[in-house]
Amino acid sequence: MSFPEPSAVWRPSAGTERAVTSPAGSWTRFAAPGDAVGGGFGLFESWIPVDSPGALPHYHSGFTESFYVIDGLLRIMTGTQWTEAGPGDLVHVPPHGVHAFRTGPGSDARFLILFVPGAPRERYFRGLAEFAARTAPPTPEEVDAFALTCDQVNLRDHPGF
Repeated sequence: MSFPEPSAVWRPSAGTERAVTSPAGSWTRFAAPGDAVGGGFGLFESWIPVDSPGALPHYHSGFTESFYVIDGLLRIMTGTQWTEAGPGDLVHVPPHGVHAFRTGPGSDARFLILFVPGAPRERYFRGLAEFAARTAPPTPEEVDAFALTCDQVNLRDHPGF
């Protein structure tokens, strides 16, 4: 009897890219970009400091997004309702599901973001890092136009925000 060759993917944390995505120091580490794990999913680790705006209301059409909180409290908007998710909590957003996230005044948050299928979201977070590194902040129009190229439709006037 023959057995298939091992096909596990090992990505040591020291070899993964981490992008600082806001002037406040928020960061995202690309633990398992979709192209590194066969495209079935993408898994990122993120951290947002206390009282950080996080992401404004938006949706994606080509993938689901799930948030698993490791430490702290992450405020997540789904539709027009806000939930405060703590360690061990999961929030799943289907395609076209309007969502946003942020932290509050009492806690930072460290969490995993799971994208299914493995959309190339590292491009989006690298773009945020480029915006954060600029001396002059980007305009809302500039951010929204860039987001559209990454399957993200920002909804700045959404009633739940």
